[in-house]
Amino acid sequence: MRIFVAGATGYVGSAIVGELLQAGHQVIGLARSDAAVATLTKAGVAVHRGDLGDLGSLRAGAAEADGVIFAANKHLSETTDSAARAQAELNAVEAIGSELEKTGRPFVVTSGVIGRTSGRLLTEETPAVPNALTGLRLPVETSVLAMGERGVRASSVRLAPTVHGQGDTRGLVSMLIGVARSAGVSAYVGDGSNRWSSVHRRDAATLFRLAVESAPPGTPVHAVAEEGVPFRDIAEVIGRRLELPAVSLAAEEASRHFGPLAPLVPIDSPTSSALTRERFGWLPTHPGLIADIEEGHYFD
Repeated sequence: MRIFVAGATGYVGSAIVGELLQAGHQVIGLARSDAAVATLTKAGVAVHRGDLGDLGSLRAGAAEADGVIFAANKHLSETTDSAARAQAELNAVEAIGSELEKTGRPFVVTSGVIGRTSGRLLTEETPAVPNALTGLRLPVETSVLAMGERGVRASSVRLAPTVHGQGDTRGLVSMLIGVARSAGVSAYVGDGSNRWSSVHRRDAATLFRLAVESAPPGTPVHAVAEEGVPFRDIAEVIGRRLELPAVSLAAEEASRHFGPLAPLVPIDSPTSSALTRERFGWLPTHPGLIADIEEGHYFD
């Protein structure tokens, strides 16, 4: 297949590109800068110039492909307004969808699992209900999944909150390490028993390939290798590696300590990928979150 990838030079997107190329697919990568062009060219990827604000360019990229993977987001350098970023991403996927309509071609969008439920196991069949954490971004996934009714083989790969692995410099694990270094302690809230699901970057990339190759229209896909890692375990391994104490914080202390991460840290968000594994034969093979942090590459 010839696959158009938006976000092809990102942390997850670059892993997707490598997975697609290894499987024998051709890749067209969206590039918004000369640096992105150079990166894609070096990787043997065809370059399509444009960005998420250039809807005509997105439609043109989709038109020349057999399928599309959307692993991009509106760059923070362009706007820090969360609502504006979410609207820009919605406009982008709808433009791509308009090009794919009635073609039966696949369109895979990236979403997430954290915050969809509180303390209850999230499955692929749990209804998507907007809330304070998911409300802005959920319309992107909802729009794409609904394209199945318009002749698009649309699916959504929902990523675990911790997509870990080599090269993670801006994800949640890296941010937590930065907070611990700055504060001099690695913290959790309460007893730290709340759970975050996780997936290795390369296992997630495999699932994107499987989705673009075979996901039926309207399918939610859970890129979750570990159903729920207790947050205290994450804080403790970070503390060990940094030689800092792992400490419990009261809920009212979380905002001061974690800053923008404070709403996410105490969330209990266990997530199942049982249906995904059954449907696609997906078997994660890379290290789990705690083992990956223990390897040390996050601290180089």
